[in-house]
Amino acid sequence: MNILKNYASTILLLFGILAGGILGMVFGEDAVVVKPIGDIFLNFMYVLVVPIVCLSVSSAMCQMTRSNMIGKVLVNTLLIFVVMSVVAAVLSYLCILIYNPMAMVDSSSVVLEGAVVADNSMSPGEMFVNTLTVPEFLQLFEKPHLLPLIIFSVIFGFAVAGCGEKGEFIAHLLSSGTSVVLKMMDYLMYVAPLCLGCYFAATIGSMGSQIVSGFMGSFVLFLVLTLIFFFPVNTIYVFISGGKNAVKSFWKNMLTPSLTAIATSSSAACISVNIDACKKMGVSDNIASSVIPFGTNIHKDGSVVSAIIKVVFLLTIFGGQSGFEMNGLTVILTALVSSMVVGAIPSGGMTGELLICSILGFSPELAGALLVISTIVDVPATLLNSTGNIVASVMVDSFSKKQNTDQ
Repeated sequence: MNILKNYASTILLLFGILAGGILGMVFGEDAVVVKPIGDIFLNFMYVLVVPIVCLSVSSAMCQMTRSNMIGKVLVNTLLIFVVMSVVAAVLSYLCILIYNPMAMVDSSSVVLEGAVVADNSMSPGEMFVNTLTVPEFLQLFEKPHLLPLIIFSVIFGFAVAGCGEKGEFIAHLLSSGTSVVLKMMDYLMYVAPLCLGCYFAATIGSMGSQIVSGFMGSFVLFLVLTLIFFFPVNTIYVFISGGKNAVKSFWKNMLTPSLTAIATSSSAACISVNIDACKKMGVSDNIASSVIPFGTNIHKDGSVVSAIIKVVFLLTIFGGQSGFEMNGLTVILTALVSSMVVGAIPSGGMTGELLICSILGFSPELAGALLVISTIVDVPATLLNSTGNIVASVMVDSFSKKQNTDQ
């Protein structure tokens, strides 16, 4: 019963998308008549994205600065998070070079209003400047400029924490504001199955039913990547940290955290179980109690893998002649940046989708199609996101102990 309760929102979303897909295939272009319902929902999402990014990122940076994590532990933790994310991105990209689920879609027959690419006549320097900054303050709050807003919010959060007692009021305001906008997001998600179903029906009707095979192929690819990262890659990480004994202890205590991640589909719900598992593996209490919650917020390898698939989806279908094979660095960096946003922001899925569109120069209207991918891979992504932080904790503990021994 608890499992059904935990999966209720995901099941309803999948049902809405499935029903919308069927209606889109049956009625074809006539299904576009329900598109306004989906557009209304997405517009509300777009409106909420900006305050969510501004408030939650600033609050998260403020809290992180004030955390009790010792300097060396924090450095080790961040370094391991970055390495694991880069490995996830690179391996996923290499796998998708072998099998691209979107390659089976005839991109020339896919037509979707608003699916445009930004002006490519700009020099690399101009593109770099326009991606990271805006010339006016108010432009920070426009959805195509999410990355400049994130950078501003990170600096603002550090500044609030740096002000000490003088920044207490602002810090409390950021935390309270984050709770309010996330509650608004919760209210909006009640109508998500209906609205996304309508959006997907219009999308299938206008893009053609063959796009469904691309989405299903993406799901299968994600499952394969999940198996690769969950078993051999995690084993290699733990072996590097502590050898055969560490590997045995790791897999002996991974059943409960894994089942909890699958049953709850929530990384946050797994925090206490993950900390307990880490302690049984020999990880010190201080490191387990700090790295797991910290990683739950900013480190999500499942989101990295998902982002790679989303980026390739856009470049394959809407990237024209450029494709994605010759843009490996762009694919990997975009996935890493967007996954960090998803990790740092509660309910950050739509934010990640919008950021991908913004970085690559695509219209924000395509974020809805990427949200479909997020929905169908939610469960395996949660498994990688949650258990990846246990692996990180084991590695941080091992490296920290080695550093203390060497001194």
